[in-house]
Amino acid sequence: MAAPVVQVRGIYKAFGPVQAVNGVSFDVLPGEILGVIGPNGCGKSTLFNCILGQLKPDKGTVVFKGSSVTGWSPSRLALGGLGRTFQLLQVFPSMTVRENLLVSAQAHKGNVFSRLFMAPDLGLMPEVDKMIEAFRLGHLADEEAGNLSYGQQKLLDIAMSLMSSSGVVFLDEPAGGVNLSMLAGVKDLLIELNKKQKATIVVIEHNMEFIFEVAHRIVVMSEGSVLKVGTPAEIRTDPQVIEAYLGH
Repeated sequence: MAAPVVQVRGIYKAFGPVQAVNGVSFDVLPGEILGVIGPNGCGKSTLFNCILGQLKPDKGTVVFKGSSVTGWSPSRLALGGLGRTFQLLQVFPSMTVRENLLVSAQAHKGNVFSRLFMAPDLGLMPEVDKMIEAFRLGHLADEEAGNLSYGQQKLLDIAMSLMSSSGVVFLDEPAGGVNLSMLAGVKDLLIELNKKQKATIVVIEHNMEFIFEVAHRIVVMSEGSVLKVGTPAEIRTDPQVIEAYLGH
């Protein structure tokens, strides 16, 4: 088995008397889609924020590609190759789809020399066009993002996170608020990106059908702790997992 690309070890985070994350540990393997599920309030988003720099964990470590990145700022993590989306969309509504992707890539690639002496797009336009094609947004490439449907903006948001990442992308509820017809496209796209580009993706999701179809392994959280890690087939039939969901 390949070495983990991300190792989360003993993460704790409390807010006053409330222990939101309670000693969470798991690995992310290269080239996998890892799902993170659990009842509302179990600590999933707080865990993501501890891993990705929005919050500083009280205890624990995060290792990325063999080096500790615990406590790094979100911008430093993004430069290092950890991208993410949020539950709220992060697109620039007055910019076109192509411009959104280009800005996302430029923010995390290049250096002072390249910005001074290379083309304004830092030579990234072929990569941008490739992403537009992969996400089937070609007919909207020159449309302002604010004019897109919510589902189309969701696709753009995911594409932007991939443009800004060279390692692992964390997606926070990519299925949330997306209609059924668009949802099938999001699901198929993640599976395709994973297969063709070997993209490593970690997904928080409440839509169980969605996560069971896209994930290779699933981390189940309950009351701030890891309840179970396993394949979708193992998770689907696990008595503890069933009890945790039925109990909420």
